[in-house]
Amino acid sequence: MGPFEDSLLGGLFAAPDAGRAFAAAGMVARMVAFEAALNEALAEAGLIAPGVARAVDRALSAFRADRRELAGGTARDGVVGPALVAQMRGAMGSEAAAALHRGATRQDAIDTALALSVQAFNTALAPRLQALHGALGELAATHGTTDIMGVTRMQPALPIAAAHRITGWAAPLPALSDELARLRPRVEALQLGGPVGDRRGFGPHGAAIAARMAARLGLSDPGTAWGTERGRVVEYGGWLARLTGALGKIGQDAALMALGGELALRGAGGSSAMPHKNNPVAAEVLVTLARFSATQSGGLMQALVAEGERSGAAWTLEWMLLPQMAAAADCALGTATRLVGSIERIGPARG
Repeated sequence: MGPFEDSLLGGLFAAPDAGRAFAAAGMVARMVAFEAALNEALAEAGLIAPGVARAVDRALSAFRADRRELAGGTARDGVVGPALVAQMRGAMGSEAAAALHRGATRQDAIDTALALSVQAFNTALAPRLQALHGALGELAATHGTTDIMGVTRMQPALPIAAAHRITGWAAPLPALSDELARLRPRVEALQLGGPVGDRRGFGPHGAAIAARMAARLGLSDPGTAWGTERGRVVEYGGWLARLTGALGKIGQDAALMALGGELALRGAGGSSAMPHKNNPVAAEVLVTLARFSATQSGGLMQALVAEGERSGAAWTLEWMLLPQMAAAADCALGTATRLVGSIERIGPARG
């Protein structure tokens, strides 16, 4: 169990947006949405009869997955797709069951569900990133004229205005916001390739089917399958790591400022052995999350080594790492916002 779901550590590492976006129930629902979009597109292309398509649509609308059975199927097959498709087919008549999932493969459904999960997470994350930038602007307006000691090479250097440091904290955030806006169409993309990624099961209709599905699901249409072209996933993971690292810089500076008496925080952590201490817990957590995410980013790069037309090992690695990196970014953004809001004083204590 990761720290973001742990019953003891969950309060420290809360990541509610990532938890909602990447929860198992949501992933299953998004895979069902993939099948509904595929069914509609197949009917539009004339590959299944309208009556059959309506029967599939009715069954999918009423479908409720048995998640315990899905867990067993995943342990057996290495992926949730076969068990989920079997359950869906079991909920409809034979003619509809034969039409369900036609031309697609389990990776299509799972990767598209991942894209939809990332979309939900990004939609929640983007305004929070802008809000943190605004909070740092307010902090600079309130405390910016105070002189603090600049630090170079871990040594006191020359006095600077607090606004100089705060502006440095805020500087990466607009660029990260802009980059996310550019990256979203690339990572929030439909996956449709079929068993070996060439869409041959759709005949000449592959491009039209993909375009219709992407429009229904609110995703971009990349024009081709990306089953073993995992650069978009790795790019997104790198963005998450860079966001978490930028927030870790805030935490590192805040912890050192608290150590030197140049920062006072409301609600700082207590010590069981030394009641006089006010530990900068939030600042420490930001440093931890930045280091955690940087470590996971290196692992995610391994997913680029995907053999043949579909990889099991590289693909499974993504499932382990990307949600954890999203959770780290989610937690870091919430923690940084709380840290900035808790700053009572910047500069030496008076009196």
